[in-house]
Amino acid sequence: MRDETVVYIHGLWSSRADSALLRRRLSREFRFDVRMFHYPTVSSSMAEITAGLAQFIEALRPERLHLVGHSLGGLVIYRFLERFPEQPPGRVVFLGTPAVACSAAVGVARLAWGASILGKCVTEELLVERERRWVSPRPLGIIAGTRSFGLGQLFARLPGESDGTIAVSETRLPGATDHITLPASHMGMLLSARVARETGVFLRDGHFALLRPQPSRFSSARSS
Repeated sequence: MRDETVVYIHGLWSSRADSALLRRRLSREFRFDVRMFHYPTVSSSMAEITAGLAQFIEALRPERLHLVGHSLGGLVIYRFLERFPEQPPGRVVFLGTPAVACSAAVGVARLAWGASILGKCVTEELLVERERRWVSPRPLGIIAGTRSFGLGQLFARLPGESDGTIAVSETRLPGATDHITLPASHMGMLLSARVARETGVFLRDGHFALLRPQPSRFSSARSS
């Protein structure tokens, strides 16, 4: 599948090393040509980030383009496709993306120094009420974590199950194709073999392996 390019977009305060294992698994196990788009998460506005992503992808000239975003990276993809919809065909996966709300970001912003460390992009996207819906024709799969281990719990009471930073309920985006939960923390998603596997399957097939229809026992018996 080397003619299929995956562009990975990281989240807030992330380094290239954070996603190295995930990117390696997508490349080795699914034979994708995986590239990472790096951007200043604090100093840049969403308009600046999406413009940079457009230039990055244009230089790649991919035949098929898949997009994977972790946390804030998912919102970058959302705004990118909203602003630059004419892209090569492909699919999208969000990993722990606060699609409709982010209690942890609001909690940090209440602190005297909070807004300055969150930066422009988070302030624009996550500190004001927004109603989002996935309207892109590209299939979107969302993976949410249920292992509550993360700094987000220090700043807000997360509603229901969470990955320690983002609540599962905050990852649900109307219009998405599939949504699954896996036992991983917010940053642990990037290390999880199960998360990498489900991501690759969705990019390849358009649905998660966990949601793949299973043949009934009756139909199996008849076909044998």
